[in-house]
Amino acid sequence: MTREDLTRFEKARILGARAIQLSMGAEPQVEVNSSLDPIDIAYQELEANVLPLDVLREILTEEPNDNS
Repeated sequence: MTREDLTRFEKARILGARAIQLSMGAEPQVEVNSSLDPIDIAYQELEANVLPLDVLREILTEEPNDNS
């Protein structure tokens, strides 16, 4: 899934989750040149399309209505 496919809510959730991982000591997947905030690093990872997270979406299907 590319970042263009993500909704703004999915982006916010992923950035927050990854920022928590980074603040707890996870290794960044991008080169960090300066001391950045974990949110900034997570955003750089999102832009580079290297986030180690997946988005699972529930696909809703319409079932026939039996209210005859």
